[in-house]
Amino acid sequence: MNPVARLVGWIIAYVVVMAAVQFLFSYVANIYQPIMDYKIYVDILLSLFLGWQIVKAFADIIALPVAKKQGETASKAVSNLVKLIGIGALVASIAGAVSGGPAAAALGGFIGLVIGFATQQVLGQAVAGTFLLLARPFKIGDKIVGAGQEGVVEDISAMFTVLRDAEGNKILIPNNKLVGDILKIKK
Repeated sequence: MNPVARLVGWIIAYVVVMAAVQFLFSYVANIYQPIMDYKIYVDILLSLFLGWQIVKAFADIIALPVAKKQGETASKAVSNLVKLIGIGALVASIAGAVSGGPAAAALGGFIGLVIGFATQQVLGQAVAGTFLLLARPFKIGDKIVGAGQEGVVEDISAMFTVLRDAEGNKILIPNNKLVGDILKIKK
């Protein structure tokens, strides 16, 4: 299915499902008023599920032109980066909506800081991996020296670059180490 059509479909599904839940809870509340105490939990669960589907569809749309221009590996790196950012935005917006008003801004900001600090290293590696995949200072098969290691590049992923050294050992180098280090590409 076309990624744009899938995104539009999930957005429509979100609107329809949330409207149906609102109607259902309003109808049942006429019979049993305490049911409204549980509506917030249903809203959160549905928002998390449907929001995740929307984030995935959006990430696929962003990654599609990258796949055509840079290849599948770069596309997956960009998609994963968009998903990480999307999850943070989703959680922060749901937390903000639940708390309401100025507390929402404070809580959303706090959750954003917590997620930022918790994923700082992983996100740094993902951004560095995306840079390596897009800038392509070296490619698979090149012999490089970087981050204190020497070997032939076997794979470049979002998180690690895989080298094979002279003894046949596999070396995983975090991409942020390669981006911040001097690289030597041997002939």
